Amino acid sequence: MTTPAELLRSFARTRASLDGEEVTYWWSGDVYSWAPDEPYQRLFGFEGLNVARLVQDAEAGPDAYQLLTREAAFFLDPTSREILETWQDLPVVHIWNDPANQKWRPFPIPTTDLGRQVCFSLEIPLSYPSPLPVAEYPVHSAGDTYKALECFQFFADRADLAGPAPSVPASMSWTRMSPWLPWMACGQRPGGLTFHCRGRKLGSYAEVSERTRAYIADRHPEFAHAPEKWSEPNETSWTYFRKLNPPK
Repeated sequence: MTTPAELLRSFARTRASLDGEEVTYWWSGDVYSWAPDEPYQRLFGFEGLNVARLVQDAEAGPDAYQLLTREAAFFLDPTSREILETWQDLPVVHIWNDPANQKWRPFPIPTTDLGRQVCFSLEIPLSYPSPLPVAEYPVHSAGDTYKALECFQFFADRADLAGPAPSVPASMSWTRMSPWLPWMACGQRPGGLTFHCRGRKLGSYAEVSERTRAYIADRHPEFAHAPEKWSEPNETSWTYFRKLNPPK
């Protein structure tokens, strides 16, 4: 991993598979609230998955890739870990991001030597005009600018990365600081949410829990597979909420 291209190739084998086979990541964790002068609260459990397919981006050069993914995640009762349908008498809107694609080019991915393991770190600050302007969504929008911070860590064994396999076993962690979710109807109340999760690359989608696979099959069965080709724009919780609730 001495050049950006080699580093990206190692990261690609950790996050996905160089042979274009589908890769499923699964994660679990909790969602906490924070607000001025209020105690932190664990509001929800959280479970999600991402099914990805990596393809070369021929138009962008030999060391460029497209990561084609769909991502589903679910808010859980913090104690029973059952998938919620309502919260405080409000309908819960789960995460159905289709697509959640990325374009990859060689870049100096931050890595940490953990001895037997290598950690790839991605810290992504986000700030852009909100799909839910306050004037149109006064009850559901925290502001006219969407601001969040997403922090990913992917862990792979150095010995696996030294081998020839197109995909290597890996685990991951993910933390996100974000505004209140639109369906929580918190308006411009100060504060927000912190997501704290950990997970791993599965052997296949079949390793996802039967409960979660059944929930997906009943509602959006396409999320069991990665997209076949590039499309845009990406879906987010905010754009999905707007689709379900177009401005009047």
